[in-house]
Amino acid sequence: MIAAGVDIGSSTSKAVLLNGDDILCHSLINTGAESANSACRTLDEALERAKLSASEIGYIVATGYGRVIVPFAQETVTELSCHARGANWLFPSVRTILDMGGQDCKAIRCDAAGHLENFTMNDKCAAGTGRFLELMARVMGISLDEMSELSLEAKAELRINSTCAVFAKSEVTSLIREGKDRRDVLAGLHSAIAARVYNLLRGIGVEPDLVISGGIGKNIAVVRKIEERVGLSALLPEEPQIVGALGAALFARERIMLGKE
Repeated sequence: MIAAGVDIGSSTSKAVLLNGDDILCHSLINTGAESANSACRTLDEALERAKLSASEIGYIVATGYGRVIVPFAQETVTELSCHARGANWLFPSVRTILDMGGQDCKAIRCDAAGHLENFTMNDKCAAGTGRFLELMARVMGISLDEMSELSLEAKAELRINSTCAVFAKSEVTSLIREGKDRRDVLAGLHSAIAARVYNLLRGIGVEPDLVISGGIGKNIAVVRKIEERVGLSALLPEEPQIVGALGAALFARERIMLGKE
């Protein structure tokens, strides 16, 4: 029987369908103004890709920012627990997870079974989130993909003193107006982000292996700066944005199995 996990984030809504130990498919869409509608759309998209109907789903677990208003979920589980479970399923050796989403950044510790042990999060400041990078990309007139690529080409690294979105925007704007190389500005910006999230990781104690999930996991320049700070090579999921939805689907699969006993 099919298990489904739906993760409604502030920026992206994700769904994962599991059949036993196999991921049948996943979907990612932008979260619109109505989270309930986004949940329906992302699950419908996953079902269409898998050529399944909703009646074939045995259990659905919702997680994420908008989990409490997912109309069709039988249960909700916190994104912290879902990220721990999903990362552990992908990488059984994981003990530390850094989830860098659109609106918040979470440092998570889990045990060998993927159970949540400790966490800390940055949910009141944009630094270390997708929104922060989106803002900086707009300031510099480039795309998020270009941001990562250009940063990797830097010959030097210009220091960005603030990771506050407002002050960092002012700093970046001033440096660009001074004619500084955008690549060097970006390298400094990514270092500032890495310093910010490193403080989160220190709060829980970094223990190998480290997994980075969330949309920023696709920004290799940020990942490398974090690896330099931590002194570890990070494990990256093939699709970093679906780890929470995968964890939710694993919880749903567990409920199905318990129901059969």
